[in-house]
Parts: sequence; structure tokens; C-alpha cells
Amino acid sequence: MSSAVVFAYHNVGVRCLKVLLAQGVDVQLVVTHEDNPGENIWFASVAQTCRDYGIPFITPTNPNTPEIEQRIAALKPDFLFSFYYRNMLGAALLAAPLHGAFNMHGSLLPRYRGRVPINWAVIHGETETGATLHVMNIKPDNGPIVDQHAVPILPDDTAQEVFDKVLVAAEICLQRSLPALLAGTARFTPQDLSQGAYFGGRKAEDGRLDWQQSAAQIHNLVRAVTIPYPGAFCDLAGTRLTIWRTLHADAPPGLPTGTTPVLWAAAGSLWLRAGDGGCLKVLAASWNDAPLDTGRFDELLGRHPLALQQS
Repeated sequence: MSSAVVFAYHNVGVRCLKVLLAQGVDVQLVVTHEDNPGENIWFASVAQTCRDYGIPFITPTNPNTPEIEQRIAALKPDFLFSFYYRNMLGAALLAAPLHGAFNMHGSLLPRYRGRVPINWAVIHGETETGATLHVMNIKPDNGPIVDQHAVPILPDDTAQEVFDKVLVAAEICLQRSLPALLAGTARFTPQDLSQGAYFGGRKAEDGRLDWQQSAAQIHNLVRAVTIPYPGAFCDLAGTRLTIWRTLHADAPPGLPTGTTPVLWAAAGSLWLRAGDGGCLKVLAASWNDAPLDTGRFDELLGRHPLALQQS
């Protein structure tokens, strides 16, 4: 029986941990995170999965300490796996397993190396992404590829909807490739790093809307940062307008004249004209955290179009 130490968090961590258990891997230790009370925890718990299965786990703030390095080295695991664990692992941890360290990344490497790859893929209007199992080394997400599995991104998919697909892709990818890894017969394909780029993390402020962008760019940002993320927003005269869901659509009769980006109510819906003149139907929005529909829009603005200025 092969043994492993697993660094894991989030839904991908739970599902990939269960793949290891299903294929008879002896998981000696799991390293995960304490949930941040300031974060919207919408995903499954690796810690609870460990409790369910009786697997030892720890939740250090920093795993790269002599104490943890020595503990893992003493286990002499055959493999180390990282499944959506958020911290970088140092050289000592990566050197601990006898047969290698492997990471599951939420993109089709070498594209979208780094943080929040699904959100970035949606922002950039990609039509495909996936999951990649690859060799870990000191530099993030650039080791040889073991396997990857692609999924489509539909034009109106939100980041969470894409994440749900990538979750299944990760499970398929690991389930398919694990037997060869355990047997020592897996083939590794070096990445051509010139075919992709590294992306950093995102914060709530990055959801601020630029109304001079095209309707396509605004739509992509909205669906990339909508629930469970903080949303795409702008500040207008001391109020916050947040756009949660949009669709590309032809403008209904009564489109305000001019080229200024505007939000208006017509035909029972809210509508948005972007900087390129393109139109979006607004399916969900809020005004100072309260739902904004056509009735409330009329109450607030007296049926006048709202000019969208840069905040």
C-alpha cells in the first residue's frame, strides 16, 4: 500500500482526498487551513472529512517550519499531494516523499498559473479551462504535467459554475492518473511556459467596474466575481451599486440617447449600456446592499436613466 501526506483545502481538497482513499492510499497526515471567520465559507471542509474518516490532521499557519518538516520527513511518505492548499511548500517538504510531490491546479497549465485561475479565466472570456495534475517544485505551477482534463466555459457561466465543473475535472484527472503514479509508470510532460502566464490573487476592490469597458468585458467581470464572491460594483454619490448577474441582449425600445454608459428601467427589467454602446440586461443588482429591481429603481430615480460615472 502506498502512503501519502496531503495538503488540502476547499471542495477540490475534499474530493481528491476521497479519490486517494478510494484507491487504497494510506493517508498518514493531512495539512489543511483553519477557516477564516472573515471569509464566506461556501465550500466543503477538509478538516471535517478527516474527522469522518479518522485521518490525523493539523492546521498550521505556516507549514514550512522545522517541527512540521521533521514530522513529515519521519513519516517517510511515498507521495505528497497538494489539493487547493493555499500556502507555498518549501524545499524540505517537497523533498520528503520518496516518489514525488504533486499538485492539482484549476486550469489547463501552462495557462493561468498562480492564484484564482478560474476567476481569471472567466474575466478573460475563455471558453475552456480544466484541471491539471503536475509535479511540484519550488516555482509555482511550472512542474511537468501528469494529466489534465478540460471542461467548457459557457458564455454566461459564473465563476462558481465553472468551479463546479473544474471540481469534477480534478476528480476525474486524479482518478485516471493515480494508478500509474502509484505503479511508477506515469509519464510526465514538461510545460512550455511560453504558452501561459502567471496571475496573482484578487481582492474585493478588484471588482470595481470600469464603465468605459465594453459590454463583453463588464459581463465577464460580473460573472467572475458574483456570489459567492463580493461582486462587481461602483460607488455613485455616496451609494454603492453592485451588479450581480447580466446577459447580453438587444436594448428594448426607449434606450436613452447618447453614448454615456447608463442604467435604466424598461420592459420590466433593468438595462445597462456600456462604454462601447453594447447593452446588457441586468438580472440581479443591489443598491446599498438592498435588492434593486425596476420598482425600486423608479422610486430612487423617478424613472430617469442613471448616468454611470467612474468612481
